[in-house]
This record gives sequence, C-alpha cells and structure tokens, in this order.
Amino acid sequence: MSWSDAAGILDSHPTTLAARWQRLRSAGLSWVTANTISTSMESTLSFFDLECTLADRDEVTRRLCAMREVVSVLESARNRDLMLIVQTASLAALGSQVVPRIAGIPGVTKYEASICTRVHSEGHAWRLDALNRKQQAAFQSLAPPASGQPYTLVPADGPLVECLVRDGRASATDIAQELGVHPTTVSRRLNRLLAGNVLSFRCELAQQDSAFPVSCQWFARVPPGQHEQAAEVLRGFPNLRLCASTTGTTNFTFVIWLRSVSEVMEIELALTQRIPDIRFAESTVALAYPKRVGWLLDDAGRATRGVVA
Repeated sequence: MSWSDAAGILDSHPTTLAARWQRLRSAGLSWVTANTISTSMESTLSFFDLECTLADRDEVTRRLCAMREVVSVLESARNRDLMLIVQTASLAALGSQVVPRIAGIPGVTKYEASICTRVHSEGHAWRLDALNRKQQAAFQSLAPPASGQPYTLVPADGPLVECLVRDGRASATDIAQELGVHPTTVSRRLNRLLAGNVLSFRCELAQQDSAFPVSCQWFARVPPGQHEQAAEVLRGFPNLRLCASTTGTTNFTFVIWLRSVSEVMEIELALTQRIPDIRFAESTVALAYPKRVGWLLDDAGRATRGVVA
C-alpha cells in the first residue's frame, strides 16, 4: 500500500507518514517483516524448553540466535532458562540436523521439545487497535483479493523472500536494485508469491515501548475435540500473539501480551469461565526476547541488531 493511499484514510500527508515511519524503523521501534507459510505437510514447527549453565547463558543465547532454524528465542522467568520456536523443512531435519546442533552447544545441560500439531493464531493477526472501524474497513478494501492459485516456494525465491523478511514494505524497485535484476522480473515473481498465499506479513513493534510490556505464555491441557473451540475463545482476546496445539505433557499453548503481571490471574479466570474443561499446567513470563521471528532485538526489545532468517 502506498503512503498516498494511507494518507487519505488517516487524514495526513504522504510525506509526513513516510517520515514518521522512517523514524520508527530507524529507531528499531517498529518494523514490517514477511514470514513464509509452509504449504508442505513435511514442515515442522516445534517448541523447545532449554536449560543451560549460568556462566554460559549469554554465549548459548548468542549461538542459538545465529541459527536460522531457531525462529525465536525467549528468556524465561520459570525453571527453564530459554524457550525456542524452531522451524524446519521436515521432522527428519529437526532430528538429524537441528537437535544435535542445539544439544552440542557448550553449556546446554537439558532440553525438551514438543511438536506443533496445529497453529490456531499467530502474530500477523494481532492488531494494535489504534484505528477506528471506518479506517479499518477502508484499509481492508484496498487489499487485493486472493487468487486461490496454489504456489510452492522454490530455491530461486529465496533471495526475494529474504529481502521481504528484512523489509516487508520493500518495493519491486528496491528489491530489484538489491538483487541486480530487472524490476519487471521482480514484480512478476512478487505478485506470484503474494497471490499464492505463501507469505504472511506482520508489523512488529518494540514491546517494552508499547502499552503491553509483559509477555506471558501458558501451557495447558484441553480435551480432544475442544481445541478449536478453545482457540476461538482466545481469538476474542485482543492481545493474543500465538495459539497452538502441541504434543507433550501439555497439548495447548498460547501467548498474550499484558499491561502488567497482575493480569495473568485475570486471564486465567476469564478462560476458566469460558472453557470449563481447560487445565492450566504452567504460565511463564518472558524476561527478554533476544530474537523474535528472525529479528535480533537489543536489551530494550528494539530491532537494531539485524536479521537472521
């Protein structure tokens, strides 16, 4: 979407909006990034709980952040030291390539993994809720209709996707200059990717600078057949960032951003009332997010350290 389109909806000037966005992005306060949506049944998303020695924690974190397959790294306030989200092309690749690399990092003493069986909601569906309904409808009306044409990513798409991971608002001209190809070629390939529903885009922001500085993840058990119902209830919470079904001792996990830790009990009470059969096993508050969906964050949670994706 052009700044001209956005300016008409927000009653501003395109140059003003572009300058504001550039300030936010340069400061690492907000950024737009693309993420691949796997169309392969072999693709595996997994969640790791990891323990390490205190003296090696910083080095362990650094080495984990440098791994492309480790999408996100979270420092936990519970008995686990680090929590990871890992994405691999297959379950075999997870077991033969990624797990040995994680377990082989000096200082790692223990890990447990659970496999995601279904993702119910992700961060790209999250909204800051700063727009009124009229503005939301106006923006939505500018979204191109889905073509419904299936598309599978091929190796040649890799450089283009990497450009969009670093800057989800990069134009075909920007990408063409970076890759050294003709803008028309990039535009054609880009349109094919967008229409094929193999990319999702999210506008991220530095959480500590937002009104919701606390991130809490819950681990629970939900009876078979009630996962979709539980996920639908959770979608009613405006700050839901992740909801997924998993294997393991618990089978349901979700992340919600909060204004303060006091809201943890409020969330649990509200969910217990709406999902009577849910059983909470544990909740954990994030102390820091060194890496979030490929982006390396500084101690203030700002995106100033680059991308590993």
